[in-house]
Amino acid sequence: MIKEQLTAYELILDMMKGKTGHISRVTYAPQKPPFDGSFPVEQPFPRCTPEEQGVSSRYLASFIREMASLREVDIHGILVLRRGHVIGEYSFGPYKNHIWHIEHSLCKSITGMAVGFLVEEGKLSLDDRIVKLFPAAGIRGNMRQKKITVRHLLTMTSGVLFNEIGIVSGDDWVKAFLDSPVSGPPGEKFEYNSMNSYMLSAIVTELTGETLVEYLTPRLFEPLGIRNFFWESCPKGITKGGWGLFMCREDAAKLGQLYLDGGVWKGQQILPREWVEESTKAYVETPPMMGYYGYGYQIWMGGRPGSFNYNGMLGQNVVVYPDLDMVLVLNAASNELFQNCVLMQVVRKYFEKRKVGVTEENEPIYEEYQPPETLPPDLVGQRLLEETKRRLAADVREEMPLKGGWPQKRKGRKASGAGKTPERRMDMLNGRDYALNVQQAGIFPLIMQVFHNNFTDGIRQIGFRKEGLKSWLLLWEGEELFRLEIGFGKSAVSEITVHGESYLLAVRGSFARDEEDRLVLKLNIAFLEEAARRIIKCVFYGEEKIKVCFDERPGMDLIMEGLEGILQAASDKTFLKNLMEFGGISLPELLVGNTIQPEIWGRRRAEMSAPVTEAIPDPS
Repeated sequence: MIKEQLTAYELILDMMKGKTGHISRVTYAPQKPPFDGSFPVEQPFPRCTPEEQGVSSRYLASFIREMASLREVDIHGILVLRRGHVIGEYSFGPYKNHIWHIEHSLCKSITGMAVGFLVEEGKLSLDDRIVKLFPAAGIRGNMRQKKITVRHLLTMTSGVLFNEIGIVSGDDWVKAFLDSPVSGPPGEKFEYNSMNSYMLSAIVTELTGETLVEYLTPRLFEPLGIRNFFWESCPKGITKGGWGLFMCREDAAKLGQLYLDGGVWKGQQILPREWVEESTKAYVETPPMMGYYGYGYQIWMGGRPGSFNYNGMLGQNVVVYPDLDMVLVLNAASNELFQNCVLMQVVRKYFEKRKVGVTEENEPIYEEYQPPETLPPDLVGQRLLEETKRRLAADVREEMPLKGGWPQKRKGRKASGAGKTPERRMDMLNGRDYALNVQQAGIFPLIMQVFHNNFTDGIRQIGFRKEGLKSWLLLWEGEELFRLEIGFGKSAVSEITVHGESYLLAVRGSFARDEEDRLVLKLNIAFLEEAARRIIKCVFYGEEKIKVCFDERPGMDLIMEGLEGILQAASDKTFLKNLMEFGGISLPELLVGNTIQPEIWGRRRAEMSAPVTEAIPDPS
């Protein structure tokens, strides 16, 4: 068993035991700055009605309504370009159009662009062997390692076994990659591995002395007017390359338009056309669960001829349709990782092939989407689209149920407190603080803890305040106190700092009664810059006792899928068997019960533990 697998298993065991604190082997330092909404978008795209670019407003309204209706997808925002014009820009409350968003693996395509610049400048060849690019590492590599080239990293065919598990195993990822065994001959098989992209970023730094961000800024970001972004680095200061980027949708759209136009931006050749064309060819087949159409240079091929996609897990996409002169940008939080997902099925339904009927033999008939150059004005359709846009941005969508939904109150009995407004119920809770009996859940969902290397200290106390018209949730986690304004009917926005990193949150509360007539407060906490939510349900047992039920989105299904992938990679089957039957209880039961969906009891403290401070204004 390689060291990285063992470290990952130890981390999983710590999580199952409910341990908190910095349980990763990776040195932590705060990186993420606060989002600064004062920067306007530079070089914005012109705006116009959909009809001016040949797209029906009614068609777009149907598309975004169907996106909003997906139970599997928490859609955050969509931007639609045609012929370089924004014809649709939609936020799905409480998310906002102008706030940057985590892009996950979407940024791999940008890392691929950096390789194109290196090749153009004569600093790199795609046939260069990786071990020779890092002479100072002092690593000779095994026979298969010695054959790995830049091209293999670009096409995810290196076969290196040091993969995403490694981000919790230690600080030197370059050395770990070069020391790692290889599963088979390089170039033969597609094996998705974010550390391939990280190594491309490391190559940029090795050859230029600059980080990927520093190298790309004068060549890509500044010419396109992309300034309001942030990209995380590893403990050695190398830009992560395969994840960790926060970017606004309109800036992401610029990167799609750049490739649609063959590397040209406002008349200037930014990237060589040859690189764009080579990048967007399929060089290797991909597993159907990931995508049907093949993989290029850090870019996924699309279902429409000539189309391609910068894709990040959970629903981060820049979809480019050159023949339609269209670019779609989507941010979401779904329970699916890759291109072959419900979200992209809807995109393909509207912009690739749409079912229009059936034959006499009951076979489906599909029609390829082909919008005209222009359409006549449709004032009714435009009003329908604007009303749909307004309603979706208003944060009035139905909330997902928590662990099977809300229990119904018993028939034939009027629930106590029936008819009380949320504000009156918060008056009842005002001043109450509850000390929790264990500290194994934090404000961050598990997926954020792992990807940002920012692990929870465990919430030890929860409290409630009401001041004037504002209601507050107070969470004591480690040495930090988080004060979150609660909105009822519409989310309220707050900013918190977790171990020195700043995050925007939107909190919406709702009250109910359970089958025993107990008061229940459900809190839906959306991280506005992330593809994640924290759900907290508080059940009050009189005034002195509380049960706090935690959950998160994306939820258990996605986390268990990722965990299964880690476990299947085990070379020590005995260890795997012991892990799956830890203490006579199955691993899923332990992980879910202690980490993903713990239920924690608390008792009321005699005195209030903290006052309330003002939340930041809503960034809208």
